[in-house]
Amino acid sequence: MAGFPNPLVPRTEMSGADSRSACTSNATFNPMSSDAAHTLGPLLAKIDPWARYGYTPEALTAFLAGQEADAARYIISVDRALAGAFSVKKNWLRGPYLQFLGILPAYQGQGIGTSVLRWFEAQAREERARNLWVAASEFNARAISFYQMHGFDRVATLTDLVVDGTAEILLRKRLIGD
Repeated sequence: MAGFPNPLVPRTEMSGADSRSACTSNATFNPMSSDAAHTLGPLLAKIDPWARYGYTPEALTAFLAGQEADAARYIISVDRALAGAFSVKKNWLRGPYLQFLGILPAYQGQGIGTSVLRWFEAQAREERARNLWVAASEFNARAISFYQMHGFDRVATLTDLVVDGTAEILLRKRLIGD
């Protein structure tokens, strides 16, 4: 599998609606910049799950600004305003893993997450991936429900992964044979 497109390609636009959600976003996805990482890191550190886990603004900024050959980071913008970020690890268990998705509170509930998942799935299908992968903190019932609404199934509980005494729920969406 060749992987996802080069993160230096022009922005990707996603909008519209489908029968599973009221997706009304007009989100654009661009490669992460240092400036955007420095703005988003402190803002995302204030919301769960990162706030509950005690991630510092510096830690999230470093992650967002970091560069990994197989894990591109993207800015989510709405009308040119920063709305969040996501990161995709390309080749993970016969498909890509959505390793990070953070949407600022003012932009939640507008279909932006659905737009990200549509893009994520479309890219994976182009690459003929067998699976899509995500994980959500067990206390984040809203995220787990969101992923399940989009066809992801729970496949494992990973205890003490991020912090002792908590668990992450691993979810998978099968693409081949669905």
